[in-house]
Amino acid sequence: MEQVDRMLAGGMVLTVNQDMDLYQNGAVAIRGDSIVAVGPSEAILRQYTAAEVVRCDGQIIMPGLVNAHTHAAMTLLRGVADDLRLDVWLMGYVMPTEHRFVSPEFCRLGSLLACAEMIRSGVTMFADMYYFEADVAAATAQAGLRAVCGQTILKFPAPDADSYEESLAHTRQFIETWKGHPLIVPAVAPHAPYTCTDEILKACAELALEYDVPLLTHIAETRLEVEDSRRDFDMPVVPRVKKLNVLDAKTLAAHCVHVDSGEIRTLFNHNTGVAHCPTSNLKLASGIAPVAEMLERNLKVGIGTDGPASNNDLDMFEEVRLAAILAKGATLDPTILPAKQALTMATRLGAEAMHQAHLTGSLEVGKRADLIVVDRSPLHNTPSFERDSDAVYSQIVYAAKSTDVAHVMVNGAWLMRDRKVLTVDEAAVMKEAAAIAKQIDSFLIAREGNVLNKLIAIGGVEQEESFEIQVKARLPDPTSIDTLLKNHLVQVVRHTHYRQYDTYFLFADESQGRVRYREDDLVNAQGEVASVRTRLTYTSPTKEREFDDAVLLSRSQFIAPADRPLRFYREYFRASELREIHKERLRWHILYKGVLFYVNIDTMMLPKVEGTFLEIKSQTWSKRDAEYKATLLSEILVDILGVTPEKRVRKEYVDFALA
Repeated sequence: MEQVDRMLAGGMVLTVNQDMDLYQNGAVAIRGDSIVAVGPSEAILRQYTAAEVVRCDGQIIMPGLVNAHTHAAMTLLRGVADDLRLDVWLMGYVMPTEHRFVSPEFCRLGSLLACAEMIRSGVTMFADMYYFEADVAAATAQAGLRAVCGQTILKFPAPDADSYEESLAHTRQFIETWKGHPLIVPAVAPHAPYTCTDEILKACAELALEYDVPLLTHIAETRLEVEDSRRDFDMPVVPRVKKLNVLDAKTLAAHCVHVDSGEIRTLFNHNTGVAHCPTSNLKLASGIAPVAEMLERNLKVGIGTDGPASNNDLDMFEEVRLAAILAKGATLDPTILPAKQALTMATRLGAEAMHQAHLTGSLEVGKRADLIVVDRSPLHNTPSFERDSDAVYSQIVYAAKSTDVAHVMVNGAWLMRDRKVLTVDEAAVMKEAAAIAKQIDSFLIAREGNVLNKLIAIGGVEQEESFEIQVKARLPDPTSIDTLLKNHLVQVVRHTHYRQYDTYFLFADESQGRVRYREDDLVNAQGEVASVRTRLTYTSPTKEREFDDAVLLSRSQFIAPADRPLRFYREYFRASELREIHKERLRWHILYKGVLFYVNIDTMMLPKVEGTFLEIKSQTWSKRDAEYKATLLSEILVDILGVTPEKRVRKEYVDFALA
């Protein structure tokens, strides 16, 4: 008899090979890290002897599940922000928290927590994208799981790099260090087309091709992403990445929710794998991927959980069941994605999508011994029927749960026996995770209690000036401004015409200040909009000091580019009240006695306010300077324009708007 290291015998063996061979009473023989025989128990036991024989009567022996897309370390952000749109969730909460907390230790701990959870869920291989991916890889190898680990690259400063060039350098080093590892396949991971420039995407494709490693990315996850791609690049997402050679690599595209038939054909022609993430796509309301059409066109489609911050778990049994049911509901066809095909997506087809089917995904001679044993005896799995040979697939997909997984093996080594995880100290990891959660809670509680901190958290904020001196008055005759502009003490530096659309975010606690979202439409001499600028301004509603009648000194204000839609800021700031102001503004930059002032002639369109307003402002960096400028401002008003104190207005424009 031939000697092997281990044998699993007596259970139903699902090979999930191309022929979907099934053995009612089967066995698997393993030597080292690989499978040497699969077949009927009687034949295997007659031919082989092993030091360890595991009886699997009443159980199912099958390939381990393949989680085709996740962000493992984000277990530490599980539940940090839920029930939000993708952009608010990602840009408003996740990324700011990541910038504050993500470190090599964070990634090590989060990955160990994820690995333990995935082992319990019967996962033997997963595809990961995150930061400090070398630490993710190290934790994964320690836990004994197989993974394709992608080092994230994007155009923003990241927790592990200040620039994309630095991220590329890290990725190159990561690949060189881990390439050839028995469990870890290093990969290049440009985060998404909307977070990467053309230059970055090209560079990532070149790096993946140079080292012949996979490329992981997110593709067409939301309708907004596709609309933005059409607007900014005159093409949808898939044609853009094809043009940039991204699909020439061993690419695994996560989500692909909003792709059409032509794009599906393009993905197939380039042998691009797709990771379908049904729970995440539903929870973030991203949509439903056209999985049935993808499979019909023979696209390699695996199933992924996505990150535990957006799912919020790593339970692949739940994911496979949802994938099968969701396709039926989306097409109104109960036959469209049978359980047998869904399980294939979660095993062999997932490995093919990850470009790793030569190693794993099915129980075949020569492949790695990556398998799980699933108990058929629990109450929810009872009874079992033998009439239909495919009934076992239905049982696994529609009835089985992750808690039914009894044993897990990867690369010929046990990771879990009798539901006890052997490679991760779960209690210690959970204790460390709880400590991190307290720190994140404190950070977010402090941030949520301060509007300025929330603004700073989403980036791009800069302090514009220390103080601003300003006065506002009603101007009975708008043409009287010529008196100022033609004064011998005045030099006109610049003149512009704007249409301004303001949305003010007001808060119940007025001490929090207020945020203004402004769209400035620059109007040319022909009355056409020449350019549009959007930005956010944070100010305190209280004034530092009043000098002359209604001449006010404001505290410092902060500005930030408004590079997201107004809807984003509504959902992010959650103001107690919104007020809108629309106005026509004629602006002059003037020098009066050598001091720069901004002179605005404003006509209110919303709310409709009769008359014209004059507003004069100047920036200042000290209170002494402010006093001098307040004196000059009074001279302009009284001596030149003849604006008497009773015409001055203490109200801000926002105060004219009704709640």
